[in-house]
Amino acid sequence: MRVLGVDPGLTRCGVGVVDSLPGRRARLVAVGVIESPPSLSLDLRLRTIADGLDAWLDEHVPDVLAVERVFAQHNVSTVMGTAQAAGLAMVAAARRGVPVAMHTPSEVKAAVTGNGRADKAQVQSMIAKILGLAEAPQPADAADALALAVCHLWRPSGALQGGDHHELTPAQRAWAAAEDAARRGGGRR
Repeated sequence: MRVLGVDPGLTRCGVGVVDSLPGRRARLVAVGVIESPPSLSLDLRLRTIADGLDAWLDEHVPDVLAVERVFAQHNVSTVMGTAQAAGLAMVAAARRGVPVAMHTPSEVKAAVTGNGRADKAQVQSMIAKILGLAEAPQPADAADALALAVCHLWRPSGALQGGDHHELTPAQRAWAAAEDAARRGGGRR
């Protein structure tokens, strides 16, 4: 299975593509960010992100798009830009018939680190280890996109979709617990 993870943002939208491998392993295909300069008008910034997402979807042809579920934040303009970028990603996927999965930040953290309250440095460190990288991709938006993709691959309902279906790892069990907690009203960063 190939997953395109999207960490939505108006200034930097992280994108990362990961393939599942047998034995609960994952392989990095591509990672990057789509940037839209704040000097552009909102409509042009959104078009820049939409064009970039279209290019990533067309080049990498994912089986699933995994997007971070947006929660209300104190900064309304930040949450609006994040929600707008997430919406662009979902529409781009829908136009291609690619299913969309949404994951909360705590689900992603638990899936990757085993701790739903892990900090960004812990997530970045684990993404590098999981994907066999010498260091975590930069900026953080890129690493977060990969974490979303890995989170989706490691969903407890199917472990690595299309891969082996053995017993869950400790990180996957923690992810399932975090997902349950998020459904009951948690899930904020």
